Amino acid sequence: MEFTAALRVERLVVTVRGKDPEASFRTVMTLVEEGVPLVEVSLSGTAALEVIERARRALGEEAWLGAGTVLTAEDAQRAADAGANLLATPGLGRGVAESVRQGLPVLAGVSTAGEVAEAGRAGAAALKLFPGSVGGPAYLRALRAPFPELVFVPVAAAGADPAGAAEYLESGATAVSVGAPLVGDAADGGDLHELRRRAAEFRASLRAVC
Repeated sequence: MEFTAALRVERLVVTVRGKDPEASFRTVMTLVEEGVPLVEVSLSGTAALEVIERARRALGEEAWLGAGTVLTAEDAQRAADAGANLLATPGLGRGVAESVRQGLPVLAGVSTAGEVAEAGRAGAAALKLFPGSVGGPAYLRALRAPFPELVFVPVAAAGADPAGAAEYLESGATAVSVGAPLVGDAADGGDLHELRRRAAEFRASLRAVC
Protein backbone atom coordinates (compact mmCIF):
# COMPACT_ATOMS: atom_id res chain seq x y z
CA MET A 1 0.00 0.00 0.00
CA GLU A 2 1.30 3.46 -0.92
CA PHE A 3 2.35 5.56 2.07
CA THR A 4 -0.34 8.26 2.05
CA ALA A 5 -2.98 5.58 1.48
CA ALA A 6 -1.62 3.72 4.50
CA LEU A 7 -1.86 6.92 6.55
CA ARG A 8 -5.51 7.33 5.60
CA VAL A 9 -6.28 3.76 6.61
CA GLU A 10 -4.17 3.38 9.75
CA ARG A 11 -4.35 7.00 11.02
CA LEU A 12 -1.45 6.44 13.42
CA VAL A 13 2.35 6.67 13.19
CA VAL A 14 4.31 5.71 16.30
CA THR A 15 7.82 6.97 17.08
CA VAL A 16 10.11 4.72 19.10
CA ARG A 17 13.02 6.42 20.83
CA GLY A 18 14.84 4.39 23.45
CA LYS A 19 18.04 4.01 25.42
CA ASP A 20 17.97 0.20 25.30
CA PRO A 21 18.37 -1.28 21.78
CA GLU A 22 16.90 -4.65 22.75
CA ALA A 23 13.89 -3.01 24.37
CA SER A 24 13.50 -0.70 21.37
CA PHE A 25 13.44 -3.68 19.03
CA ARG A 26 10.87 -5.47 21.20
CA THR A 27 8.79 -2.29 21.24
CA VAL A 28 8.75 -2.10 17.43
CA MET A 29 7.76 -5.74 17.13
CA THR A 30 5.07 -5.43 19.81
CA LEU A 31 3.52 -2.43 18.08
CA VAL A 32 3.36 -4.27 14.77
CA GLU A 33 1.85 -7.31 16.51
CA GLU A 34 -0.79 -5.00 17.98
CA GLY A 35 -1.81 -3.75 14.56
CA VAL A 36 0.34 -0.59 14.28
CA PRO A 37 2.12 -1.04 10.93
CA LEU A 38 3.53 2.51 10.64
CA VAL A 39 6.45 2.70 13.08
CA GLU A 40 9.53 4.91 12.96
CA VAL A 41 12.69 4.45 15.01
CA SER A 42 14.22 7.79 15.96
CA LEU A 43 17.89 8.13 15.06
CA SER A 44 18.33 9.99 18.37
CA GLY A 45 17.78 6.69 20.20
CA THR A 46 20.63 4.38 21.17
CA ALA A 47 21.90 2.17 18.31
CA ALA A 48 18.87 3.17 16.23
CA LEU A 49 20.32 1.92 12.93
CA GLU A 50 20.94 -1.49 14.45
CA VAL A 51 17.36 -1.57 15.70
CA ILE A 52 16.11 -0.73 12.19
CA GLU A 53 18.32 -3.40 10.61
CA ARG A 54 17.10 -6.04 13.03
CA ALA A 55 13.46 -5.06 12.68
CA ARG A 56 13.72 -5.09 8.89
CA ARG A 57 15.03 -8.65 8.94
CA ALA A 58 12.20 -9.69 11.26
CA LEU A 59 9.39 -7.86 9.43
CA GLY A 60 10.39 -8.55 5.83
CA GLU A 61 10.88 -6.25 2.89
CA GLU A 62 7.29 -5.08 2.41
CA ALA A 63 6.53 -3.79 5.91
CA TRP A 64 6.59 -0.08 6.63
CA LEU A 65 9.57 0.73 8.85
CA GLY A 66 10.67 4.31 9.29
CA ALA A 67 13.65 6.21 10.56
CA GLY A 68 12.85 9.37 12.50
CA THR A 69 14.87 12.47 13.38
CA VAL A 70 16.56 12.43 9.97
CA LEU A 71 18.49 15.69 9.90
CA THR A 72 21.13 15.36 7.17
CA ALA A 73 21.67 13.71 3.82
CA GLU A 74 24.02 11.30 5.58
CA ASP A 75 21.27 10.38 8.06
CA ALA A 76 18.92 9.66 5.18
CA GLN A 77 21.46 7.49 3.40
CA ARG A 78 22.41 5.50 6.49
CA ALA A 79 18.77 4.96 7.41
CA ALA A 80 17.94 3.71 3.92
CA ASP A 81 20.96 1.40 3.98
CA ALA A 82 19.73 0.00 7.31
CA GLY A 83 16.37 -0.87 5.75
CA ALA A 84 14.13 2.11 6.44
CA ASN A 85 11.58 2.67 3.67
CA LEU A 86 10.05 5.77 5.29
CA LEU A 87 12.00 8.76 6.58
CA ALA A 88 10.75 11.40 8.99
CA THR A 89 12.37 14.72 9.78
CA PRO A 90 11.77 17.25 12.58
CA GLY A 91 12.22 20.12 10.10
CA LEU A 92 13.20 20.98 6.55
CA GLY A 93 16.71 20.58 5.20
CA ARG A 94 19.06 18.13 3.54
CA GLY A 95 17.35 15.14 5.11
CA VAL A 96 14.17 15.92 3.18
CA ALA A 97 16.00 16.52 -0.10
CA GLU A 98 17.99 13.28 0.14
CA SER A 99 14.92 11.25 1.06
CA VAL A 100 13.08 12.55 -2.00
CA ARG A 101 16.16 11.95 -4.19
CA GLN A 102 16.19 8.32 -3.11
CA GLY A 103 12.53 7.95 -3.95
CA LEU A 104 11.51 7.28 -0.34
CA PRO A 105 8.38 8.81 1.16
CA VAL A 106 9.32 11.50 3.65
CA LEU A 107 7.24 12.80 6.52
CA ALA A 108 8.70 16.30 6.67
CA GLY A 109 8.62 18.36 9.84
CA VAL A 110 6.93 21.76 9.50
CA SER A 111 5.64 24.40 11.87
CA THR A 112 4.75 27.47 9.77
CA ALA A 113 2.82 28.22 6.61
CA GLY A 114 6.07 29.03 4.82
CA GLU A 115 7.52 25.66 5.76
CA VAL A 116 4.34 23.90 4.66
CA ALA A 117 4.63 25.51 1.22
CA GLU A 118 8.34 24.69 1.00
CA ALA A 119 7.80 21.05 2.01
CA GLY A 120 5.08 20.68 -0.60
CA ARG A 121 7.41 22.04 -3.30
CA ALA A 122 10.20 19.73 -2.09
CA GLY A 123 8.07 16.65 -2.71
CA ALA A 124 7.32 15.56 0.86
CA ALA A 125 4.71 12.81 0.98
CA ALA A 126 3.18 14.19 4.18
CA LEU A 127 3.76 17.00 6.65
CA LYS A 128 4.65 16.30 10.26
CA LEU A 129 3.32 19.31 12.17
CA PHE A 130 5.91 19.65 14.93
CA PRO A 131 5.76 20.48 17.73
CA GLY A 132 2.09 19.67 17.90
CA SER A 133 1.79 21.35 21.27
CA VAL A 134 2.20 24.79 19.65
CA GLY A 135 -1.26 25.86 18.62
CA GLY A 136 -2.83 22.41 18.85
CA PRO A 137 -5.81 21.41 16.69
CA ALA A 138 -6.86 25.03 16.17
CA TYR A 139 -3.51 25.82 14.56
CA LEU A 140 -3.83 22.75 12.35
CA ARG A 141 -7.22 23.97 11.14
CA ALA A 142 -5.71 27.38 10.34
CA LEU A 143 -2.85 25.81 8.35
CA ARG A 144 -5.13 23.50 6.41
CA ALA A 145 -7.27 26.37 5.14
CA PRO A 146 -4.72 27.52 2.50
CA PHE A 147 -3.34 24.00 1.94
CA PRO A 148 -6.39 21.72 1.85
CA GLU A 149 -4.80 19.22 -0.53
CA LEU A 150 -1.74 18.45 1.62
CA VAL A 151 -1.46 15.53 4.03
CA PHE A 152 -0.93 16.65 7.64
CA VAL A 153 0.28 14.34 10.40
CA PRO A 154 0.58 16.42 13.59
CA VAL A 155 2.68 15.21 16.50
CA ALA A 156 0.49 14.67 19.54
CA ALA A 157 1.71 16.76 22.43
CA ALA A 158 3.50 15.20 25.36
CA GLY A 159 0.93 13.82 27.75
CA ALA A 160 -1.75 13.56 25.07
CA ASP A 161 -4.32 10.84 25.64
CA PRO A 162 -6.21 8.93 22.93
CA ALA A 163 -9.07 11.45 22.92
CA GLY A 164 -6.63 14.34 22.56
CA ALA A 165 -4.94 12.63 19.63
CA ALA A 166 -8.31 12.02 17.99
CA GLU A 167 -9.07 15.74 18.15
CA TYR A 168 -6.39 16.32 15.51
CA LEU A 169 -8.23 13.99 13.14
CA GLU A 170 -11.44 15.87 13.83
CA SER A 171 -9.56 19.04 12.87
CA GLY A 172 -8.51 17.69 9.48
CA ALA A 173 -5.35 15.65 10.06
CA THR A 174 -4.94 12.55 7.93
CA ALA A 175 -3.13 10.71 10.74
CA VAL A 176 -1.45 11.47 14.05
CA SER A 177 2.16 10.89 15.07
CA VAL A 178 2.53 9.71 18.66
CA GLY A 179 5.68 9.00 20.64
CA ALA A 180 6.02 9.03 24.41
CA PRO A 181 2.27 9.22 25.22
CA LEU A 182 1.85 5.79 23.63
CA VAL A 183 5.29 4.18 23.91
CA GLY A 184 5.86 5.21 27.52
CA ASP A 185 8.96 3.55 28.93
CA ALA A 186 8.71 0.40 26.80
CA ALA A 187 11.74 1.31 24.66
CA ASP A 188 13.79 1.66 27.86
CA GLY A 189 12.78 -1.74 29.18
CA GLY A 190 9.29 -0.95 30.47
CA ASP A 191 6.14 -3.07 30.55
CA LEU A 192 5.14 -4.41 27.12
CA HIS A 193 1.70 -5.39 28.43
CA GLU A 194 1.03 -1.72 29.16
CA LEU A 195 2.37 -0.82 25.72
CA ARG A 196 -0.14 -3.19 24.15
CA ARG A 197 -2.95 -1.66 26.19
CA ARG A 198 -2.03 1.90 25.20
CA ALA A 199 -1.66 0.94 21.54
CA ALA A 200 -5.12 -0.61 21.55
CA GLU A 201 -6.61 2.49 23.18
CA PHE A 202 -5.02 4.90 20.71
CA ARG A 203 -6.00 2.77 17.72
CA ALA A 204 -9.59 2.48 18.87
CA SER A 205 -9.92 6.20 19.55
CA LEU A 206 -8.46 7.24 16.19
CA ARG A 207 -10.44 4.70 14.20
CA ALA A 208 -13.66 5.93 15.82
CA VAL A 209 -13.28 9.32 14.10
CA CYS A 210 -15.27 9.39 10.86
